[in-house]
Amino acid sequence: MTGTTRGPIPDPSHHLAYRACRENITRLVTSDLSVAELPVPACPGWSVRDLVGHLVLVCRMAVDEHPGEISDPPPPPPGIPVPELVVTWAALEEQLPRVLPRAEWLRRRILPLDALSHELDLRTALGMPPPAGSPALADALDLAVMGFTLSLHGHGLPALRVRTPERVWTAGEGEPAATMGGGALEVFRALTGRRTVRQIAELSWSTAPAPWLPAFRWGPFTPPTRTVEEVAPTFMVRERHSGT
Repeated sequence: MTGTTRGPIPDPSHHLAYRACRENITRLVTSDLSVAELPVPACPGWSVRDLVGHLVLVCRMAVDEHPGEISDPPPPPPGIPVPELVVTWAALEEQLPRVLPRAEWLRRRILPLDALSHELDLRTALGMPPPAGSPALADALDLAVMGFTLSLHGHGLPALRVRTPERVWTAGEGEPAATMGGGALEVFRALTGRRTVRQIAELSWSTAPAPWLPAFRWGPFTPPTRTVEEVAPTFMVRERHSGT
């Protein structure tokens, strides 16, 4: 029997989770266009418009099947208005079902991770709470733990049990030497460069966290030196939107 061997059909949940993040971000940035130039503390040097521009470029790279790393696209072109960016993004996202079935597995999974991470960055910048029950979170956490596992290997560190109220992972090989726990969103933000070393150490640890802290720097992620609250207190953003 002859023919071409095909891999499994990708889980459409990756696209649907990505779409949910895109729709959430679109609502947030178009409900008040004056937020376009607000800084995004979790992404130093970026404005809200830059964040949306980044997401458009990442989606375009996926649609064009660009061979480069979509986690590190070129900077977005300056000056494109947010309404134009979100229209372009929606049109690009409609093409993802055409290209995702033949995309390699990491690209399929990193799209919703990137979108969720930046949705949370945006919500923090606007002083808004995280989304309730994001469909992107479970798989994004899986992928973040996978990347963290590679970092543990690279640093020659023993395995670490990662625990949230809903799930437990073993990052690394062998019996975990310690457990780190917290809420799912806090663990995700810690694993993806959005929490300082001090904040990571303040998660629930079964032992002193110092040996594992270097592993939180991996891929494009590095713990910031200052918390987002120190850079831009959210109460000031809330006051701006309330007109006080």
